[in-house]
Amino acid sequence: MPSIGNITLPDFPILLAPMEDVSDPPFRVLCKQLGADLMYTEFISTEGLIRNAEKSLKKLDFYEEERPIGIQIFGADIEVMKGCAEIVEQAGPDLLDINFGCPVKKVVCKDAGAGILKDIPRMVRLTAEIVKATKLPVTVKTRLGWDDNSKNIMEVAERLQDIGIKALTIHGRTRAQMYKGEADWTLIGDVKNNQRIQIPIFGNGDIDSPQKALEMKNRYGVDGIMIGRAAIGAPWVFREIKHFLATGEELPPPTIAERVDICRRHLIKSIEWKGPVLGILEMRRHYTNYFKGIPNIKSYRNQLVTVNSLEEIDEVLLEITRLTNDNVEVGV
Repeated sequence: MPSIGNITLPDFPILLAPMEDVSDPPFRVLCKQLGADLMYTEFISTEGLIRNAEKSLKKLDFYEEERPIGIQIFGADIEVMKGCAEIVEQAGPDLLDINFGCPVKKVVCKDAGAGILKDIPRMVRLTAEIVKATKLPVTVKTRLGWDDNSKNIMEVAERLQDIGIKALTIHGRTRAQMYKGEADWTLIGDVKNNQRIQIPIFGNGDIDSPQKALEMKNRYGVDGIMIGRAAIGAPWVFREIKHFLATGEELPPPTIAERVDICRRHLIKSIEWKGPVLGILEMRRHYTNYFKGIPNIKSYRNQLVTVNSLEEIDEVLLEITRLTNDNVEVGV
């Protein structure tokens, strides 16, 4: 069983990726209930934390039922990052994760996220200072390299392990690829099978089915996998993967009634966490994904993004549930 510091994870854990505007506490709780083993917050700007920006501070919060949970931070200034390690520690997570993988221009142009992949010595110095500044286990999420000419993930893995990180998650793309093309797991497997590497190596990128999860487990020998986009609107993917890995059999896809039930649980948590106005408003971005592939859904989806009360939403959800009675074939 892989462990991160004093956190013992189940055999071949499935992690929920940190996703901006997606993996907030209501969504994370749902994923946890449906089988995710380790959660991460949305990535938090250290510049925002050090200035007490309300949005950044709010992202430190989590439900106790989410544990084990890691708070993920990003930034470029070593002193600021060190100061934020203490702030994160006070929030009481199980680990601190550093984002060295975000490819978005506004992050990269500040030499944060994947931007630091152009300067590995600086990445190592920054990480070493954070490891020294906190009692929490420190983990890192990164990419294969900056571009096809600089896939230096093996050097990165060895050097970061040597300065004390406790686990490494590798997204199988370069920064130049952004989220395009296929993720290349070959180098992830090479890192995992490097005899010098003793820390857990988790793979990330393009896992969207139980079959793909098993293939990556068997082919590359990683200690676990991280799921990102495949969980959006389908948090049951964790349950499906775990069942397939354990039995070799596919779970039947959730019925329309089950989708409605899971969506409503998400909505209730969203309202509980954010209040009725923001909770309902921010839930709207999820409806398209929850009901994807259901015939004749468009009019109901249009209603869901316009009504403003739980009672009205419940009426629409009840109508969607009744589609089950029409023996509708649900597309995937």
